[in-house]
Amino acid sequence: MSTISNARVNAIHHLAASTADMKGVLGFYTSVLGMELKGLFRMHGVPGGIHAFLELNPSSQMSFVFLPAMAEIDEQLGVTHARNGADTTAPGSMQHLAFGVDTLDDLRAMRDRIRSHGYRVMGPIDHGFTESIYFRGPEGAVLEVSAYTSEVDPDRWVDPEVVAECGITPEELAELIHPPAFVPPTDPVPQPAESADKPDLRNPDAVRQILDAMSDDEVYEKLSFSEPPV
Repeated sequence: MSTISNARVNAIHHLAASTADMKGVLGFYTSVLGMELKGLFRMHGVPGGIHAFLELNPSSQMSFVFLPAMAEIDEQLGVTHARNGADTTAPGSMQHLAFGVDTLDDLRAMRDRIRSHGYRVMGPIDHGFTESIYFRGPEGAVLEVSAYTSEVDPDRWVDPEVVAECGITPEELAELIHPPAFVPPTDPVPQPAESADKPDLRNPDAVRQILDAMSDDEVYEKLSFSEPPV
């Protein structure tokens, strides 16, 4: 008999950002924000690619990807980069990135730490359930550090007017707040067919055809790189 699974995403495993200056971003995120470098290696199966991992906590990392062609992509404010946390970027891109600290004292200490490196910081600002500071990092990244001050209670923080503006019905809202449980099937779910209304990895056609012909086990066996480079 199938049983209900509690399978759900519950943390940021890693967030990958592009960079054209790996040395520069690693210097900023370690010396200015205090992260620790945990990995720096050639990106698995990607010619010219370099991958870095910096630790936020034992289960959460910040990652950077370097590819030589990234240096040729120009910054366009409001398109590729936001001017601030309220500006536009292209759908699917990173508008801003918020890191967390445990206490308000930690938040103010981070403000002073960042300023001590010569970076301008705005805040803290009280947002009701969290307080935040704002600044920009290397390559125009809009960054935030936040500390929770209370639980984010949907009874207080889900605005009925905004729900209606987004076209969300009461029934849909109930499922958004309490998503239905998942009952795993006895056998793995097969790969769905391509669909115009479902996004997919945009691999070249030749690569896509090869991957489509492979089973999950074959993908794991042929594409995994589990040994460290040193």
